[in-house]
Amino acid sequence: MDLAEGVGESSSPPRSFGSFSNYDVRNDVFNRLIEAGNEEAVCNPEFREQLDAHFNRFPASYGLDVNMDRVEDVLLHQKLLAVAKDPEKRPAYHIRFIEEEYWRTLHWLDLVVKLVPIHEVVFSTVDKPKLLSQLSALLSDIGLNIREAHVFSTTDGYSLDVFVVDGWPVEDTDGLYEAMEKAVARSEGSWSGSTNSRSAVEKAIESQTKSEDWEIDRRLLKTGERIASGSCGDLYRGVYLGQDVAVKVLRSEHLNDTLEDEFVQEVAILREVQHRNVVRFIGASTKSPHLCIVTEYMPGGSLYDYLHKNHNVLKLSQLLRFAIDICKGMEYLHQSNIIHRDLKTANLLMDTHNVVKVADFGVARFQNKGGVMTAETGTYRWMAPEYFYSLCLSISYEIVLSDTRL
Repeated sequence: MDLAEGVGESSSPPRSFGSFSNYDVRNDVFNRLIEAGNEEAVCNPEFREQLDAHFNRFPASYGLDVNMDRVEDVLLHQKLLAVAKDPEKRPAYHIRFIEEEYWRTLHWLDLVVKLVPIHEVVFSTVDKPKLLSQLSALLSDIGLNIREAHVFSTTDGYSLDVFVVDGWPVEDTDGLYEAMEKAVARSEGSWSGSTNSRSAVEKAIESQTKSEDWEIDRRLLKTGERIASGSCGDLYRGVYLGQDVAVKVLRSEHLNDTLEDEFVQEVAILREVQHRNVVRFIGASTKSPHLCIVTEYMPGGSLYDYLHKNHNVLKLSQLLRFAIDICKGMEYLHQSNIIHRDLKTANLLMDTHNVVKVADFGVARFQNKGGVMTAETGTYRWMAPEYFYSLCLSISYEIVLSDTRL
């Protein structure tokens, strides 16, 4: 799911939000399974109905992540969800090797090249608050680094979570299965749900209704003046369900694989965060012809504008207050295994009381502590000196290597 970086399954084809519909995806999956001679699809007269029921359990974003060159993944997801119904078998999981990646590092210009095996781990269990953190901790316990994560909640209170990871040194998955089994056993008792009078599924549905119904109704969104503009999208002030909001709209003519990945990734991260010093997520639209992310409106604007356009000179007490707000927001994100990767004053917004909140998660990623993440991101003017120096060395090496090949 993406997260070479971005969101969605690592093996997913280029996403096309503009042409997506559940009906088309289901037809394509069904037809390809029939063409491949899949026994279940060919011999089971109720298969098509079961396939439709499977897609109906998920939000529309699930269909965006289906790899049309590997539609058997849908059957795998069905089976994992079925296994997860048994409390004794939670979490249900499946592990497979995906590829080997060349990893290059530079130590004082001595080139080190090694192969990094990449695996995919798919979980299914009862959905509940903090589940993503629990699964992330489980993978970290084994020594795995999360590169990508795709999280889906079903309408009946279950989850399907797909992680692309590195950190397991060999292709063979037998040892990884054994390590996973031991890690799950160490956290035994935390997967079966609550023992209270209401079932865990009922509570999960209630939680989902309260906090995860994030697909907005475009008919209720009123867009006003444009307040900012970028190379691939625009930011508008708007009103949604009676509250002032900011609407980040992606221009359809500029959409490509990278932007679509970043859009899905940003939504996935914003759904997971809730803190006084992080901009509040209200919802998103993944339906054509509009892709947009809706967050709370920050009337104070960016900290960059506050400092530079208004020519404000900060008193020490004000400077410390701003710094504490930023530190609290970043500490929360890091505790949630989220790396922002583009922290700068333009991405720090202020409310009416001058409370600073971290915003713009377009290049942010889920990451376990101690994990490896690519350096070629963010805004170079705000990079740490050693970070920028490393990037320059890498670029210089690529130029030399290109000249040598010529």
